[in-house]
Amino acid sequence: MEKDGGDRDNAALVTLIVMLLIMAMGVSSASSASAAAASSQLRRNLLANGLGLTPPMGWNSWNHFHCKIDEKVIKATADALVSTGLSKLGYTYVNIDDCWAEISRDHEGNLAPNKATFPSGIKALADYVHSKGLKLGIYADAGYFTCSKTMPGSLGHEEQDAKTFAAWGIDYLKYDNCYNDESKPTVRFPVMTRALMKAGRPIFYSLCEWGEMHPATWGANVGNSWRTTGDISDTWESMVSRADMNEVYAEFARPGGWNDPDMLEVGNGGMTKNEYIVHFSMWAISKAPLLLGCNVGNITKETMEIIANKEVISVNQDPLGVQAKKVRLQGNREVWAGPLSGYRVALLLVNRSRKRVSFTAHWDDIGIPANSVVEARDLWEHKTLKARFVGNLTATLDSHACKMYVLKPVG
Repeated sequence: MEKDGGDRDNAALVTLIVMLLIMAMGVSSASSASAAAASSQLRRNLLANGLGLTPPMGWNSWNHFHCKIDEKVIKATADALVSTGLSKLGYTYVNIDDCWAEISRDHEGNLAPNKATFPSGIKALADYVHSKGLKLGIYADAGYFTCSKTMPGSLGHEEQDAKTFAAWGIDYLKYDNCYNDESKPTVRFPVMTRALMKAGRPIFYSLCEWGEMHPATWGANVGNSWRTTGDISDTWESMVSRADMNEVYAEFARPGGWNDPDMLEVGNGGMTKNEYIVHFSMWAISKAPLLLGCNVGNITKETMEIIANKEVISVNQDPLGVQAKKVRLQGNREVWAGPLSGYRVALLLVNRSRKRVSFTAHWDDIGIPANSVVEARDLWEHKTLKARFVGNLTATLDSHACKMYVLKPVG
């Protein structure tokens, strides 16, 4: 932490010296403009906190527990992430959503954990989560109240709250957009950005303004991820519509800043196994945050088979950090593709129809030279197909099902 703060101080000092030298020397206006541009670039770079080089992975309390949370649930989830082996796969954030605080601030104006549900306090909880090798996330709001209206928002208290979160040992902040003063998110959310920078602790900053002002177009200089959609629900229609809305902004995703179509619903019971496989595959190939939303402490074998698929996770966590796009639509048949490191391509075929269908992915749609001989690894069958493919690949899919491959040119 001290090194990070020292780097910022040194950078600011260098900028100040450069500007003073420019003034003292009376250089030309063109040189001054160039120096100002360099200074502006430096300031933009200072917004980077070094986090989120790949999409975050972990768990969030809202989709399953909503407001029915307490420190026992959070501790049990941390324990389960470790005991199931999910933490070793990258699921390291344990994120508390809304409803964790008292309705009023304390006598010093600080946010206060709810005495009935978090009697040990958030600092003690963070220490517990950290002792498991995990990270603790928390929730706040860029308004006067949070969305549940059970606790205060951070509007007007940004620096105070950021300092509190840093002192508690918070690693991730989900920042919502309810009950605000009707000023633009582009005004309110950067206030918390600057507050987090001053607080002196690297905290992953997740913007949640529901995609209303196209945050993908401005979020990279403000936070580490930005919601591109309204809240997800545990249905096929809700899930695929979020994937559709998120895909529009694919070009804006990059290491350090990710499009966020909301948390995962896998394991909550509203969809079939095939539909959950599609859900997980879409989020993975879209480089979306993989934040579980089920009860990890009571997880089924079927759910584990989906969320613990190392090969699909590796697509999401690929260091190239390029979000896939829909490259061909044929009615309810979709072809998604995106480049991976090592000259590979991730390919997802999705059947959104109610019947079994066969369709083809063409090399010219997915960026592979037309005559390339390609090896295909099936990520859900965990096998490399014996056949080699030239020009295209065809598969037959059940209703509301998918096939996911990594394609590797071999000749």
